[in-house]
Amino acid sequence: MKKFDALTPIGILLGITLLAFAVLTSGGLSSFTSFIHLPSILIVLGGLTAGLLINFPLSEIKHLFTVAKQAFREEELDLEALIQRFVELSEKARREGLLTLEKELEQEENPFLRKGMLLAIDGIEQDMLVDIMNAEILALEERHRKKRSMLEKAGDYAPAWGMIGTLIGLVLMLKNLDDPTSLGPNMAVALITTLYGSLLANLVFLPMAAKLELRTEKEVFFREIIIEGVVGVQSGQNPKILQEKLQAFLAGSEGKIVSALTAGEAAEL
Repeated sequence: MKKFDALTPIGILLGITLLAFAVLTSGGLSSFTSFIHLPSILIVLGGLTAGLLINFPLSEIKHLFTVAKQAFREEELDLEALIQRFVELSEKARREGLLTLEKELEQEENPFLRKGMLLAIDGIEQDMLVDIMNAEILALEERHRKKRSMLEKAGDYAPAWGMIGTLIGLVLMLKNLDDPTSLGPNMAVALITTLYGSLLANLVFLPMAAKLELRTEKEVFFREIIIEGVVGVQSGQNPKILQEKLQAFLAGSEGKIVSALTAGEAAEL
């Protein structure tokens, strides 16, 4: 079941709020307004956008907001329910035969589980079945890695363009060395671009990329359990033994795995 992940916006807002509070308590409202500089914002965002356009094809760039949106969504994948599902399939397969599962799988919501079981019903050899399903997992990881890399690159480019903006400000400042009173204010403005770049990278882009990477790992883990369950049902394992085997994966997971991407969303990415 998909739901809104409140931790991502809470983390971003908390970081901004604490920074704003630190500035206000140090110098008041006038100090806060001095941190707002439109040219610096344009340099960082403009350079960041240009870098991404050069680095990635348009077909991937247009999915950037879709990828970023996944950091604000999550889905709970219930491991205990999955284990119970395999126990039921195993019991029916041992009682009525593997072929009788085909009709029941028409209502299966998890496409990866359904595909694995249909391969088993079709009589695909166990080694080949595992290879096919592992290949799909590898494809999923690669697909997610490519999309996640846009956020990672944005996290790399933002501080770099912040530094470029600072260098531009320093050049302009050095042109006015004959006016000592302007050096301090000009230096402050020059450093703001570095602040903007570092803030975007370390509060937005890199944490979001890390969160999506963690969710991909959890989804891969969930699919690996499905492979074990499919193999157990295909080989005719005793339902109790299969249950004990799959419950070994429950250790440390508290029975549920949180995944940002459903199989359908993964296909979109």
